[in-house]
Amino acid sequence: MSFPHSAAAAARLEIVASTGSTNADLRAHADDEGGWPHLSVILTEDQIAGRGRLDRVWTAPAGTAIALSVLLRVPGIPIAQRGWIPLAAGLAMADAIAAQLDPVPGALAPVPEALAPVPEALEGPGSVPAVGVKWPNDVLVGERKICGILAEATGSDTVIVGSGVNTRMTAAQLPVPTATSFAVEGADADLDLLVSGYLARLDGWVESLAAHGSAVAGGLHDAVAARCVTLGRTVRVALPGGAEIVGEATGLGDDGCLLVSEAGTVHRIAAGDVVHVRPA
Repeated sequence: MSFPHSAAAAARLEIVASTGSTNADLRAHADDEGGWPHLSVILTEDQIAGRGRLDRVWTAPAGTAIALSVLLRVPGIPIAQRGWIPLAAGLAMADAIAAQLDPVPGALAPVPEALAPVPEALEGPGSVPAVGVKWPNDVLVGERKICGILAEATGSDTVIVGSGVNTRMTAAQLPVPTATSFAVEGADADLDLLVSGYLARLDGWVESLAAHGSAVAGGLHDAVAARCVTLGRTVRVALPGGAEIVGEATGLGDDGCLLVSEAGTVHRIAAGDVVHVRPA
């Protein structure tokens, strides 16, 4: 694999032929700030022991998906705002994917100029983005998942953001019927531009959070809301501990939580498994 644009965007880029988990590999280097600075990346097309949210196993046939993990040093971001980091990652990846699946000349630049609301030209019918973010950070094409993201704090000021993007996976290889891939969508992903575009956008949003101290002040809140296809939907939320909420996702809180209205009560969801309820 050759990733010249990604190597330029990352502080350090390590490409491995195969590994168990890029997140685990990067976590082993997290204490080495000199050797592994902010925006260091490990990338592979053959991850054999990946892990998703709620400890779900994430695997894919070799060469059909790309797994990458990014090391973020975030001492400048207030702790109360760090919940926005995985949402920023989902937004950055959705924009990078949309730049290839929904190419509109000049609409999305592979640099932090993407720190603007989603252009109308990239919106689908009813102003729902064709490529969107399911809260908090799954990337969907229509209603089908093309990318999953897992953010893990390690130490007091370090976050590792891992993502897996289905690239060359065929329909027969998809793990579930609700998944998709670049190949299934009829596209041949340029992996170098995908990764470099993602890194530039993610780094831009992280810098924005540090500079403004707030996702609202820096525009991240509105940008995520514009890409978030969960908002306005009826959702079922399985909460830690086994409780369940069914209601309308009405917005995002200042800290990135999902606001769900159920029978007149607005719940602030900081963690939970969210399912979009299809209309009857």
